[in-house]
Amino acid sequence: MIGIPSTGGLTQAVLTAVCFEGLSAETREGRKATFAIIDENGKVIERGPAVAREAWNVTLACYKNFLIGQGHLRVFSGPPSAIN
Repeated sequence: MIGIPSTGGLTQAVLTAVCFEGLSAETREGRKATFAIIDENGKVIERGPAVAREAWNVTLACYKNFLIGQGHLRVFSGPPSAIN
């Protein structure tokens, strides 16, 4: 995907990315919201600013690897025992 991807696909939330701040979320009414990882059973397994930061870092790492031509187009993140 070359170019700027389309945004605006959410109906209840607004996501914002600022290059020097990372990701943030709010409701469409403007109230603060948080990021969460939800398993296939609907259980929240991680939530809060650390999820947003990790998502931002993984996205940046993937993009930077692409730009420098390393060929690593997949970046993993998780507890050390889960990655190794």
